[in-house]
Amino acid sequence: MAENYIVSARKYRPQTFDTVVGQEHITTTLKNAIRHQHLAHAYLFCGPRGVGKTTCARILSKTINCENPTPDMEACNVCVSCQSFRNNASFNIFELDAASNNSVDDIRELVNQVRFAPQQGKYKIYIIDEVHMLTTQAFNAFLKTLEEPPPYAIFILATTEKHKILPTILSRCQIFDFKRITLQDIVQHLQGIASREGMIAQEAALHIIAQKSEGCMRDALSMLDRIASFTNGQLTYTATMEHLNMLDADFYFKLTDFLLSQDVSSTLLELDAVLERGFEGIVILEGLAEHLRNLLLCKDQRMVRLLDVPNDHKPVYYEKANQMPPSFVLSALNVLNDAELGYKNARSKRLHVELCLIRLCYLLQATQLADVKKNDDRVVASPAISAAPKPTPAVAVSSPATEAPRPNESARPQTTSIPGKPASGNNRRISKGLMEDIDAAVSSAAPVVEEKKELTEEVATALYEQYKQQLQADNKSVFHAQFSAMKVEVAGADELRLVAPNELTEEYAKEQRNQLIDFYRSRTGIMVRVTTEVRQDPSLQQAQPAVLSKTEIFDVLAAKNPNLRTLKDSLNLQIEY
Repeated sequence: MAENYIVSARKYRPQTFDTVVGQEHITTTLKNAIRHQHLAHAYLFCGPRGVGKTTCARILSKTINCENPTPDMEACNVCVSCQSFRNNASFNIFELDAASNNSVDDIRELVNQVRFAPQQGKYKIYIIDEVHMLTTQAFNAFLKTLEEPPPYAIFILATTEKHKILPTILSRCQIFDFKRITLQDIVQHLQGIASREGMIAQEAALHIIAQKSEGCMRDALSMLDRIASFTNGQLTYTATMEHLNMLDADFYFKLTDFLLSQDVSSTLLELDAVLERGFEGIVILEGLAEHLRNLLLCKDQRMVRLLDVPNDHKPVYYEKANQMPPSFVLSALNVLNDAELGYKNARSKRLHVELCLIRLCYLLQATQLADVKKNDDRVVASPAISAAPKPTPAVAVSSPATEAPRPNESARPQTTSIPGKPASGNNRRISKGLMEDIDAAVSSAAPVVEEKKELTEEVATALYEQYKQQLQADNKSVFHAQFSAMKVEVAGADELRLVAPNELTEEYAKEQRNQLIDFYRSRTGIMVRVTTEVRQDPSLQQAQPAVLSKTEIFDVLAAKNPNLRTLKDSLNLQIEY
């Protein structure tokens, strides 16, 4: 007969304080209290679901009644008390689910049991789970016993909603706040379980499970069991994303490429393909906001620890982050936030998401226009115009043929032309001196064309570097980054070829084609033609910066100074994550 299947959340439930994951601040305090016999009469364990509140309550109950605890204050699991606890036959430990036993009669029955001393062991422990579900009358009936219990009685209350408990109850308990389990701790724990169960699990797949669980170990173990059954023990990143019905990072990378290139058609077609797969529009908006947040974090090395993505995805995030200006990312996050808030009230959910993505497609152009306007406001008058002599008002000069006054025109006054103001009336004339002054100002302000040069590789490359510097000086960081990823070649006497590593970079080159032609013509006098080509060039490959974890950083420092590791081991220090 086959062995009965037990889910991982029950099979690998911690039995000692040392096996509790991610709650060292709680377990260390409880072990020290047991060691020094400083046990409180009432404890309150509060925190999110699935982080070990009830588990720690059971371990504490077993340990304080253990007849032969270890030097590290762990239960021996051998004595009679530990054996009865393991077999659910202990008469000293009582568990009450307040969600279904929340009446006054239930609490009165518990109070009546407290009067009897334990027949075996030192303490009688009462574990009340979901204690916030008790009624106000039940809390009041429990209040006196909780305040002055017998010396052998210990109450352990557990709740996920601490704010619903009466302040009079809180003041009589020793409160322990459990925290969400970190993503790295969940991944390490899942790796250990997968190896013991004979599963083959990719780290990226376990990372997605840990991220989806949102700090709840019970949810992570449940998802691990489901995906293991779905994939027959072969947990891959693709299969995990498919089973959890999540959109992978490749979709969001492709979508942001379309947004940057202002390709509305491809954006809407990609959205349609995802909606056909059954995804809700709010999932796309939330996922895109999370993706842009990760790209924004990549802008600063100090925020790397906030980047919750698999390690093999981090180099791609760094590469894409360099292609986006921070102003675009921040503006896009504001647009997505407004779209998420209005999604619930939108009558046409699909149209609501489409309009949001269309706004994002033109967002880069809007931010660039805003930057240009800001720069234009700072620009002073051109030196050539300001240096031009200020013309004096002159009387308009008429040709000899028109000197004789026409009928009814003798009384009309002669008009004067004032520079900077249009002449009034229908008879608008410009003085000859003013025309000469304007011609001189325009001539002095015209761009100086340098001596005509031959279009060689050296000249093309040098001018290409000048053009990139000009983009950087004009605060066009996106175009500067894209043009830095390309190189220029001379394909003919009057043809330049821009070699791009991918289609997105090629689109930026096409957008700046006319400006590049004008730049080369003004410097060389040659009317060049600019063509583009997508080609992988090894010289354009740039090494991505290595992202080290805190453990790796410590290993590097310890390799330079071995005394650092000796200090850590002697003081039993832990590296925080």
